[in-house]
Amino acid sequence: MSASRQRKAVIAGGSVGGLFIGNMLLRQGWAVEIFERAASGLESRGAGIAGHAELTAILQSIGVSGERPPGIDVSGRVAIDRHGKQLASFDYPQYLTSWSSVFNLLLAAFPPDRYHLGVGLQDIDQGGDGVVAVLSTGERVAADLVVGADGLRSRVRALLAPDVAPSYGGYVAWRGIMDETGLSAAFMATTFDKFSFCFPPRGQFIGYPLLGQDGSNVPGRRRYNFLWYTHTPARDLEGLMTDERGERHESIPPPLIRKSNIEVLRQAGARDLPAQYAEVVQRADRHLLQPIYDVESRRIAFGRVALIGDAAFVARPHVGIGVLKAAQDAAALARNLAECDSVVEALQRYEGERLQTNIDAVEFGRYLGNFIERGLAGPTSDPDLELSYEFIIRESARLPRVKPPGRAARQERVLQ
Repeated sequence: MSASRQRKAVIAGGSVGGLFIGNMLLRQGWAVEIFERAASGLESRGAGIAGHAELTAILQSIGVSGERPPGIDVSGRVAIDRHGKQLASFDYPQYLTSWSSVFNLLLAAFPPDRYHLGVGLQDIDQGGDGVVAVLSTGERVAADLVVGADGLRSRVRALLAPDVAPSYGGYVAWRGIMDETGLSAAFMATTFDKFSFCFPPRGQFIGYPLLGQDGSNVPGRRRYNFLWYTHTPARDLEGLMTDERGERHESIPPPLIRKSNIEVLRQAGARDLPAQYAEVVQRADRHLLQPIYDVESRRIAFGRVALIGDAAFVARPHVGIGVLKAAQDAAALARNLAECDSVVEALQRYEGERLQTNIDAVEFGRYLGNFIERGLAGPTSDPDLELSYEFIIRESARLPRVKPPGRAARQERVLQ
């Protein structure tokens, strides 16, 4: 493609979704600019994520990585009750990596002079021959394509589909992280290397090993991570998302989480968890707090503008495919752009491929989290949900491949 005909893409959002599509289009000969509204780097954000063979294949296909991202192997999953007794197990070898490992691979492969921090997208002006991105600096950038990869509270989605907004799921996810050196010898010997599920009242607790802060999987330098979903009515969100100074946040930075809220979590751990996991909650020294939202778009292609990743759909973390979903969206979009002369046609084909798949992921995440959203004592409290411990640890380990049972789907419609 000659320089005079080189197509240009503007990407709003510099997280993993934006970097996936940015690297892909760059390698197809596009001129690509990424604009990230956060003023500081994203390298330290995120925690542990499940690795998938398809994610590794996509990273390899764009030359970002010659092998899988660094990770820790686990052999399977186990569910235990509040007294430490095993309820179910599932032999499922997989590796656990970290969000930052994937992000850093993608960022290192993208030209730094085309990655702009502290610049957001404010408006979009489409015409027959192109599209103009209006930036927060006031600059107008003409392009052939704009990609909205700007996350849960996407500005691009708000401009083009203002009726689609995040819907609170009725619970929050607490994460705690600690160095393995801070854990007891008994925990390290019996529990550290397991992917474990517990079911405290009105919630779900998951614990698993995590790469070290430097990406190391060497014993002695690793970390441990817990993820605790707790039923939280919307009226109680205010106190959780307000910092010590009284400022309310949509996404509260970890250092600003109130110490009193962390103390309440520790007290709940001592009361409701088996002893080994109560220890983890007590000893964690880094915390993250994430309200659980759904985003379900009805369109993801708007002329020369496309939505990908969390800007298009947010599925609850139970399905464990947030990063993979962004990679799949980007791969489908890039492939269609390569195959079609028309950007508009390529985006229509992309929407046809990815819309229903993403809708299914959101639906399945809602199903797996339904008992927490309703504040039930546990997943088996409502027989109509047909949620067994075996089903939860098995089906949340893989890509969504089953539909929620019919009775559960009917129950969900009643709730809505």
